Order: sequence, then structure tokens, then C-alpha cells
Amino acid sequence: MVSNLAGGRPPRQAAESGAQLGALEAYAAQAHGFLSAGGEQLTQLAGLLRPLVLESWLRSVRGGVDPTDVVDGRGLRGADLVRYRDAHPIAALMPLIDKLLVQDAARAGLIVTVADQFGRVLSVHGHPEQVAAVAEIGVREGDDLSERRVGTNAVGLVVRSGRATWIHGPEHFLHRMHQITGAAAPVHEPDGRLIGVLMIAGGMRVAKPEILALVKAAATAAEMDLVLRAMRAGREVPAPAPDATDPADNPPARLGLDVLGLGQPQLSVAGERVSLSQRHAEILLLLTEHPEGLGADHLALLLDDTDLDNGTIRAAMSRLRSVVGPSVVGSRPYRLRVHVATDVEALRAALDTGDIESALRLYAGPVLPRSAAPGICDIRDELRVRLRTAVLASRDAAVLRRWTAGPEGRDDAAAWAAYRSTVDRDSPLYAQIEAKIRVLDRRLGADATQMQRFGS
Repeated sequence: MVSNLAGGRPPRQAAESGAQLGALEAYAAQAHGFLSAGGEQLTQLAGLLRPLVLESWLRSVRGGVDPTDVVDGRGLRGADLVRYRDAHPIAALMPLIDKLLVQDAARAGLIVTVADQFGRVLSVHGHPEQVAAVAEIGVREGDDLSERRVGTNAVGLVVRSGRATWIHGPEHFLHRMHQITGAAAPVHEPDGRLIGVLMIAGGMRVAKPEILALVKAAATAAEMDLVLRAMRAGREVPAPAPDATDPADNPPARLGLDVLGLGQPQLSVAGERVSLSQRHAEILLLLTEHPEGLGADHLALLLDDTDLDNGTIRAAMSRLRSVVGPSVVGSRPYRLRVHVATDVEALRAALDTGDIESALRLYAGPVLPRSAAPGICDIRDELRVRLRTAVLASRDAAVLRRWTAGPEGRDDAAAWAAYRSTVDRDSPLYAQIEAKIRVLDRRLGADATQMQRFGS
């Protein structure tokens, strides 16, 4: 069935391109050998893969993605998917996308995939035979194609970078996706926020520059349609960035902020990662949570409920602008002038769509765990409660096993009890879980006794 993805033989004039792709495939196959070996062999990947592919592979390794992962039933399905897709902003663009991309691609034996801003597939278009073929390898309506879930792929890279790209065959991190080539481009709101991704998928001819140009043109047309809709509705449309040589006048279209876990907060700018101080990370995260902007007094209260004056806030903002660029943060009120994609936002999106496994994979730890800022503590508590509630409600053995193995769930008696309910009473694992619960019960009893002794 997968052979049906090719959509016909590549044209003769693509012979040179085909030879180049053959070399790319050979190097990528060698890279997969080193990937399977793991450990120090991963250092051999450099030079075998294109730089953006290498960086994505290494992120996939760090994120725990398994290259041999198989297609499963996870994803948004049925009525939940229909409601989500119909309410999504890109739904209004589908007639245009169908006219510019879907009809011609289907006639050519290619597939068009439309995904949301997080990489969730909203729809797959093409001849039924080809649609069924890509479904077999995990490109189905409702599936998550983000890099964190399935590793290197065209949709996932666009979501991460905000830029058009293509991924060919064995450049994909997952073995099951080696039969396809994908060319994808982002669709942005007039204010610069990513709202979706368009991808053409098929055989090796999709790696031709003309295909990437086609999908980019369709994405640009969709963006122009959004601008016209905003103008008709009387909404303010941001002016295009001025054509200037000073990079300070041109803020980056997309930034990324990672604040989960014990590591140093990280800012991603055009694919480059920059370490942030805790205060700068706190300010950026709070601004992402308040897109309408924050006055100096309000921001001061969210950062410190004791004594933080406006002068201190102005100094902190000045230092932040020296790191992220002077055009990223506006004033009066303080607000972000570009979209900043955060791992907090991605985790919430996974929870919103019921993808608890992806949410757990994303949850590297609490939000800025060393921060005592009241606004950050609220975000941290809200996220942890939402995640724990979803884990307990899932009644999924794999999800509960992962939660109880981590620092947040290691001593969570309710989670262990839920895990026990998913295990066969006659299995050795049941006895191990039972023993853990008894330890937690004894510890809880001892803590209660100590509290009574001290009159608590």
C-alpha cells in the first residue's frame, strides 16, 4: 500500500535531482545506523544530515522519541475532531486551499495535509488510495505530527521554526515515514501568529523546488485572505515590517520559550537557542499569558507581591530588550509584538485535545521551579493540577506508569491507586504497586502523627 504514495514516476528532467536525493538517502540510511547504535555513535551524525535535520534528530533523541515507534490509536477522533476542526480559524480558508492546492494535487496523485498551529492534522486530502496509504504510516486526521510526538518531519519543523521546509524519505526520524517526502509551509495570522501548516506529501518528486514553491504560494494566498477578512471586519491590520538594514527594526517573526523543568530557561530565535535569566523568562512568560499587555504596576505585582517599583521594572525591561531585540516588546502597556511559542502553550494544547501522553512527554518539570513570583506560581500550580487531573482521569496504564515514575507522581498515592486498578491482580507488577502504596500509607500516617504531636 505504501508504494501508492509515489503518485507516478518522477519526470525525466528530475534525473539530476534524483541522483542528489539518492546520495541524501544513502547518507540518511547511514545516520540511522548510528542512531540505532546510540551513545557515542550519535557524534557520527554530523556531516551525514542537513543541518536543520541534524538539529531536529538530536531534539527528537533528547525528547525520547523512538525511531521504531508504530502507528497507534492515539489522536483526536470522531465528534471531538469535527468540533475542533470546524471551530479552528483555518476552517474559513479551506475553500481557497481546496481551489489552489487540493484539486491539482489530488489529480497529480499527491496528498495535501492541513494541520493546526501545534502540528495536529485537521484534514488529509487526495485520492482515497493515497489517503489510505499515508494513514498506514501515521498521517491521519487527528494525529499529532509535532516534532515532540513523531520526531523529524516537515509539519513538525514548520511548527517549530515558522518557516517553509521539506523532508525526504529517510530524513524522517521515524522508520515508518521513510516512504514519503513532505513539503510544508506555515500560515500566519495578520499579527504574525502561526495558525496552521499546509503540506504536500508523496514520492520523491515532492522534493522538487517547484512543489515547495507551490505550497508556499498557497500559504501566502491564505495569509492574504486573512488580511482581507480582517480589513472587512474593521480590525486593525499590523503594518508590514519596514525594509531596513537595521535588524532592530525587523523583529523576528517567531520566538520560542522553554520554561518547563529544572534546566536553564531557553529562548529560541531563528533556530538558535539562547539561555535566559530567570527574571527575563518570568517576564516573557507573563507577557505571553497576557497578550493584551501589562502595565508596570500590574507586572510588578505578578513578579513580586512585596516591593517592586516601576523603576526596577523599567530597568528589567531594558535589559530584556537587549537580549531579545528592541522591537519584540512594546510599551504602555508592556506587550509582545511577535508571537512567542512556549512549551506551556504546547502542553495546554495537548491537554485540550486529550493527548495525555504527549502532555507528559512535554512536561519536563514544573514551570520555572525556582521562581517565587506570584504570577509564575499561579501558572505552575494551574498546569500541574490540570495535568495530574487528566492523568488520573485517563485510567491508562502507560500514562499512569509514566506519571508515577516521575518526580511529580512518585509519591502521589492517588495516582498509584489508579495505576493499581489497571493491572492484573495476579501479575508481579500488582504486588510491587501494592507495596509502594503501603509505604506511602505508612509515611502519610507517620506525618499525621507528627502533626498531632506538634499541635498542627
